[in-house]
Amino acid sequence: QVQLVESGGGLVQAGGSLRLSCAASGNNFSINTMGWYRQAPGQWRHLVAAITIGKSANYADSVKGRFTISRDSAKNTVYLQMNSLKAEDTAVYYCNAKAVVPTTPPGYETDFWGQGSQVTVSS
Repeated sequence: QVQLVESGGGLVQAGGSLRLSCAASGNNFSINTMGWYRQAPGQWRHLVAAITIGKSANYADSVKGRFTISRDSAKNTVYLQMNSLKAEDTAVYYCNAKAVVPTTPPGYETDFWGQGSQVTVSS
């Protein structure tokens, strides 16, 4: 229904920057909120940043001031600009889209996930 393809992960030194991209494709869908989650070894997956259709964004406290989420709704693409990276940012980052597809119950959204991108920040 909706496929999310991520790119941009990799290895970076502490203090450096990376930009993650996630492009959605498919047919007969409408995406509402898009966001990024991350999961570090031994940790639960949690929300890093999310952005609405109206481009209202929210961030986890741990990344505020360092990360910026943006989207190009016409291209169904969301980005995460990560600056001043810390070792604690090391994780697998997952793109998320909350969308309406033909099988979505009225008043609900369906979650779709990217494949995950490894971000490793070295000290």
